[in-house]
Amino acid sequence: MIRLIWFLSTKEQSYLGICNLAKALFILDTSFSWKQSGHLSVGFSLDRQVRGCRPGKTVQMSENEIKALCHKSREIFLSQPILLELEAPLKICGDIHGQYNDLLRLFEYGGFPPEANYLFLGDYVDRGKQSLETICLLLAYKVKYPENFFLLRGNHECASINRIYGFYDECKRRFSIKLWKTFTDCFNCLPIAALIDEKIFCCHGGLSPDLQNMEQIRRIMRPTDVPDTGLLCDLLWSDPDKDVQGWGENDRGVSFTFGPDVVAKFLNRHDLDLICRAHQVVEDGYEFFAKRQLVTLFSAPNYCGEFDNAGGMMSVDETLMCSFQILKPSEKKAKYQYAGLNSGRPVSGVQRGAGATPGVQKKK
Repeated sequence: MIRLIWFLSTKEQSYLGICNLAKALFILDTSFSWKQSGHLSVGFSLDRQVRGCRPGKTVQMSENEIKALCHKSREIFLSQPILLELEAPLKICGDIHGQYNDLLRLFEYGGFPPEANYLFLGDYVDRGKQSLETICLLLAYKVKYPENFFLLRGNHECASINRIYGFYDECKRRFSIKLWKTFTDCFNCLPIAALIDEKIFCCHGGLSPDLQNMEQIRRIMRPTDVPDTGLLCDLLWSDPDKDVQGWGENDRGVSFTFGPDVVAKFLNRHDLDLICRAHQVVEDGYEFFAKRQLVTLFSAPNYCGEFDNAGGMMSVDETLMCSFQILKPSEKKAKYQYAGLNSGRPVSGVQRGAGATPGVQKKK
């Protein structure tokens, strides 16, 4: 059984806050009923469980329930476009990497669904200790609020990657290899990118030299694995590099790096104002690039317990004003020093907190 548990860390939590935490946890206490045809009927019932909301309450899921959650999520992903077209207001989060407690902290700050709309940029599993709790909660919210809660695919939502970096081993140890394969089938149907009010382009990794128009993304067929090269690979793997003009080699050994000039040309060609992506640890949880035309979000503070980075979440309001909420890192000394987009130096002119992103204006 998978156990989802969250102990309140401060005595100052209000009863309402406790109930909201319970909502986040108890959403996974779903009533699954199997018809003779084998199709899943999922009914979510929160009211009964929330009445007894209390700290330390545990939610358990069997392997069959998790598989059912994956199957239902997969259906929803395939029913929605591979290039999502979303409207503000919403909150955008970067990599989570199995840091389940930090995911709950993000919801505490931003509001538990459906209090706020969310877009996550991928990399839900691997590295962290609770990938199963993390992905199950995210999928449950997707099933419960399919038009308000959105998940993009990251490079770790790929069998060849999460087979190596932890998720496979966690599934095998706690349940079975068959469950890992079920997640793989689900991940192969995730959307790849999103447009917010036709002005903000979102993906996990970055741009591609093959990307000339948005229709190319829309034509990608699902289910699909992530290829070693090409458009889909680049959208999940590429990185910005301030020292590059045009396209460069990527130290990851996959995809490319791209310079500020590529960002400017892409935005101009598509009449966009901002690129929002994840994929890299950044010291303050968010970091601008190319004169604030691109922002990197990373939402896993103290990444793997080895870095002293903060976690960031970007809020986009109805006017497309972008502000940031920060999960501060713990005080313990990191094993490794930060090395991010700008070699550990904060971006000039960026202040932690609710800073507006210039140049992003809602289309009339």
